[in-house]
Amino acid sequence: MRVGITILPEHRWAEARPRWVAAEEYGFDHAWTFDHLAWGRLADHAWYAAVPTLALAAEATSRIRLGLLVASPNFRHPVPFTRDVTTLDEVSDGRFTLGVGAGAMGGYDANVLGAPATSPHRRFAEFVELLDRLLTTDRVDHAGDHYTAVGARNVPGCVQRPRPPFVVAANGPKGMRLAARFGRGWVTTGLPNDDLAVWWGSLRELSGRLDDVLDAAGLPRDHLERHLQSDMAPVLSTSSVECYRDFVGRAGELGFTDLAAPWPRDEGVFAGDESVVEAIAAEVLPGLRTGQH
Repeated sequence: MRVGITILPEHRWAEARPRWVAAEEYGFDHAWTFDHLAWGRLADHAWYAAVPTLALAAEATSRIRLGLLVASPNFRHPVPFTRDVTTLDEVSDGRFTLGVGAGAMGGYDANVLGAPATSPHRRFAEFVELLDRLLTTDRVDHAGDHYTAVGARNVPGCVQRPRPPFVVAANGPKGMRLAARFGRGWVTTGLPNDDLAVWWGSLRELSGRLDDVLDAAGLPRDHLERHLQSDMAPVLSTSSVECYRDFVGRAGELGFTDLAAPWPRDEGVFAGDESVVEAIAAEVLPGLRTGQH
């Protein structure tokens, strides 16, 4: 089981930097941030851009993998976004992972540019397909239902070849098929529910749904990494060492290969004690390295 931490881009860099450095020093395998123009649950709070945040995090660290959970077509266009992805891959020296998702309908990101949220899956499929082409091929021409590219360049290309890995967010079979085709990994937050047992049950159901998609495609069930993003769980997974240990164990039993948990905040969403992260690093992470947790 690989484990990571999600750090919201809400702090000025002088305050944010120590968190990213600590994530690496604590021994987490990966660290992520949210890619939004504003996040609904903190829409009235300070919020900074994800791409420069990760670029700064790359300069502040040397080992830990860094990623977005998740970039979406709600405000990203594949052509300019290709340059962002290529740059993040370069400044991190090949430590960048790109999480992609269809994006929520009706939220700030979907509405702020005034674009209609129609055919979200078809738009997402075109977004992922075109992004894959742009990151692996020079001089791309594309005329689709949602995007156009005319002679799009990708020089010098990515550090990771043929491109940085995609982790595709999906709860339905269409998105899962997209993950099977383009992703190194699949990521889910589970289905929203205030009952923890029901939430875990939804993860079992979704993991089984992915099995069915892979079986139908003739692919082995370990074709994809399976990432659990626990941010939407009804209980904060980093609320205590015991809770975190339980999340790691249950996720592993369901076949997940990776867990990303929230860095505790002082108040509101993800409210908790930051010292718990240090305790997790001391008491849980060493056991994960030896297979005893």
